[in-house]
Amino acid sequence: MAEFDVDLFVIGGGSGGVRAARIAAGHGAKVMIAEEYRMGGTCVIRGCVPKKLFVMGSHVHQEIEDAAGFGWTIPAPSFDWPTLVANKDKEIARLEAIYTSNVEKSGAEVVKTRAVIEDPHTLRLLDGKTVTARTILIATGGAPNHGAMIPGIEHVISSNEAFHLKALPKRIVIQGGGYIALEFAGIFAGFGSDVTVIYRGDNILRGFDEDVRTHVRTEMEKRGITILTGSTVTRVDKHGNDYTSHLSNGSSIASDQVMFAIGRHPNVANLGLENAGVAINPRNGGIAVDAWSKTSVPNIYAIGDVTHRVNLTPVAIREGHAFADTVFGKRPVQVDYATIPTAVFSQPEVGTVGLTETEARAEFSHVDVYKATFRPIKATMSGRDTRILMKLLVDGLTDRVLGCHIVGDAAAEIIQAVAIAVKMKATKADFDATVALHPTAAEELVTMRTPSARHVREAAAE
Repeated sequence: MAEFDVDLFVIGGGSGGVRAARIAAGHGAKVMIAEEYRMGGTCVIRGCVPKKLFVMGSHVHQEIEDAAGFGWTIPAPSFDWPTLVANKDKEIARLEAIYTSNVEKSGAEVVKTRAVIEDPHTLRLLDGKTVTARTILIATGGAPNHGAMIPGIEHVISSNEAFHLKALPKRIVIQGGGYIALEFAGIFAGFGSDVTVIYRGDNILRGFDEDVRTHVRTEMEKRGITILTGSTVTRVDKHGNDYTSHLSNGSSIASDQVMFAIGRHPNVANLGLENAGVAINPRNGGIAVDAWSKTSVPNIYAIGDVTHRVNLTPVAIREGHAFADTVFGKRPVQVDYATIPTAVFSQPEVGTVGLTETEARAEFSHVDVYKATFRPIKATMSGRDTRILMKLLVDGLTDRVLGCHIVGDAAAEIIQAVAIAVKMKATKADFDATVALHPTAAEELVTMRTPSARHVREAAAE
C-alpha cells in the first residue's frame, strides 16, 4: 500500500499551479490539483486575458476616428457592451476548457473543489474526503484589496466585477495608479465613458521610470481622462443608481460606478496554513519561501502571487516549472528574477525591462541616458496629438544597456524582443551595430547616437 495517495497535491488551478502539475506529472509523479472556482486562475478568468480583450475592443473607436486621415469615410459607429461581455465570456470558457484538458492529458487529476490543509501531508476537500500527499504546492494567487474600510466601501467594485457589468458606465471613478487602474481607465475611456482616476501619490505608475510616468500621464490626459493625484476616496455615497465619491482634498465626484484598483493581497486565508505550521512573510503578507519556493515546512512549497514576490503570470509559470523540475525532475532550478520585462496595457501602452534611471544612477557611477520622443508616422496622417517615448539607460563605463523603456503602440511587443538583448548584457555598441528596420518606431532604439544626459556620481569623478 502506498505511503501517500498522491506524490503532489496542488492547491490552485491558475497558471502557476497548472504548469507545476503538468510538468510534475510529466516527470512521472502522481498529481492531483484542486481548484474551487475556475481553472485558469486570475490571469485567464478575470485578469490578463479578458483585460487584453477589453483593451483591444476599446481601441476600435480610435481606429475609426483615425481612418479619416487615410481617406476612409465611415458612418457613425455604435457599440454594444453586452455583446462584448458575452463574446469575452465565450472565449474565457474556451480557454478554461483547454486548461482543464491539458492538465488531464498530462496525467494529473483535476478536482473542482476547495482543499484545506489539515497537517503537513493531509488535505481535506469540501465534500469531507481527505487526501494525503508527499508534497503540497500552494498556488492560490491573490485577490483585489480595497484598503481601509471607509464608509460606503460596499458600493465599490474591483476589476473582478468590472468584467461582468450589465452596462457600460457613462461616468466612472477609479482609485489607483498602477497597472490595473490605468488599464481600466483606458478601457472605459475608449468605449466612451467619462473617467476620473484618483491616486494618493504624486504621480501614477509608482516604481516605473520617471519619464515613463510623466509621459503616460500626459498622454492619458490628452485623451480626456482626468487624473487627480495626492488624494484618496474617503467615503462613497449611493443615490439610487448614482454614487458620490468624497475625496480627502474636500472635493466630491459623481459617477455611475466606483472602482478601486489599489493593489492585491495574497490568498492565504482559510487554507489551513496554521495547521501545518506554514509561516507568513511579515513584510508582505504572502507565504514565506526560500529561493527554491520551499516554505517553512520542508514538504510544502508555494509559488506565484500567494508569495507576493513578483506578481506576474509568466513569473508564476516559471516558478511552477522550476519547482516541478527541482522536486520531481531531479534537476535543481532556481528562478532568476533579474531583468524581467513587463507591460502595462494602458493607453498608451508601456513596455519596460531592466533598471529605471533612478535605479541605474543609484547602482552605477556612470550612467548615459538616451531618450527620444516623436510623433508616430500614423499620427502624421490621422492628425492625432500623440507622441512615443523611447529610452535607453547605459552603463557609461562598460557600455552595457541597463534598461529600456517604451511608451506607445506595440510597446509590449517591442520590449519582449529587447528583453532578450538586455538579458544577454548587450552593449549600446551592439544596438548601434544593428541595422535599423525602416519605417518603424522601434528603429529609434538602434539609431539614438547622442546621449540626452550623462550622469557621473561625484565620488566617482574625484
